[in-house]
Amino acid sequence: MDDQRKPSSSSSEPNKDATMVDEDDESSSATVLDLTSFQLHDLDSVELPPSLTELDLTANRLSTLDLRIAHLSNLRKLSLRQNLFHDAGIDPISGWHEISDLEELVFRDNKLTKIPDVSIFRRLLVFDISFNEISSLNGLSKVSNTLKELYVSKNEVTKMEEIDHFHELRILELGSNRLRVMENLQNFTNLQELWLGRNRIRAINLCGLKCIKKISLQSNRLTSMAGLEECIALEELYMSHNGIAKMEGLSTLINLRVLDVSSNKLTAIDDIKNLPRLEDLWLNDNQITSLEDIAEAVAGSRDKLTTIYLERNPCAKSPNYMTTVGQVFPNIQQIDSEVFA
Repeated sequence: MDDQRKPSSSSSEPNKDATMVDEDDESSSATVLDLTSFQLHDLDSVELPPSLTELDLTANRLSTLDLRIAHLSNLRKLSLRQNLFHDAGIDPISGWHEISDLEELVFRDNKLTKIPDVSIFRRLLVFDISFNEISSLNGLSKVSNTLKELYVSKNEVTKMEEIDHFHELRILELGSNRLRVMENLQNFTNLQELWLGRNRIRAINLCGLKCIKKISLQSNRLTSMAGLEECIALEELYMSHNGIAKMEGLSTLINLRVLDVSSNKLTAIDDIKNLPRLEDLWLNDNQITSLEDIAEAVAGSRDKLTTIYLERNPCAKSPNYMTTVGQVFPNIQQIDSEVFA
């Protein structure tokens, strides 16, 4: 979720090379304007047709908002990603009522230190303020409860707050912050994906969520997997780079397809015997000593499993390691970095 888009070469003639999509081959009826990577300091030389529904200003040098954007009443998507906006440069948008039907708003990768006031956007579905310098979620309570995707990764947030009104939320991304506690998730009955990697979380608390399908808690301070038992719809679980010593709380997760518990302190494979849909199993960089019981440990998914990583465990140094693992899983396609035709 923390992908970085590589800028293409800049242009000194934005009108000439800008990507514009329209119905009548006339700029006045264009609906989409993509000015990604033009390295613009302002939009003075750019025409902004009133028919625009999408405006992408990713990877430029903008620090202030062009007032003409405020009058694009048909606008539904606005991306200001990867620019030079400080808080003051964004503030005017809070009074731009003519574009209040905006559905997607992206401030990713700027210099913001607080949540912008976007309370006028009552139909907002996607809000992205990742890769800024925001230390608190104060202000999120004013964001519309219509929101379905919220991205606040790579900031300096210390507490999960002012989020409990997002009943329609499908994706919550709070990775790479300073969170210590999982909280205020109880109202997220529609949540599908929860990304909390690279924080300081010590215990799992999903507040009874049962519909969630993807969870990332990698690179935290977890020592236990307890707390996942009720997540029966879970399909992907990422918990690498923690301090977990035992696999537990997994036996009820019958829909699990991907399990990553690499780089922990595991000494054995436990609690996944009856997971019939497991396809990818990452156990590398642990302390698993023997392959003797592996067939029994993964009995329910022996025919389904296509990828397994066990490298940098003591068991991976045993004689005929590859052959032994290959015999256990009849449909295996990859063991560690070795891919089979």
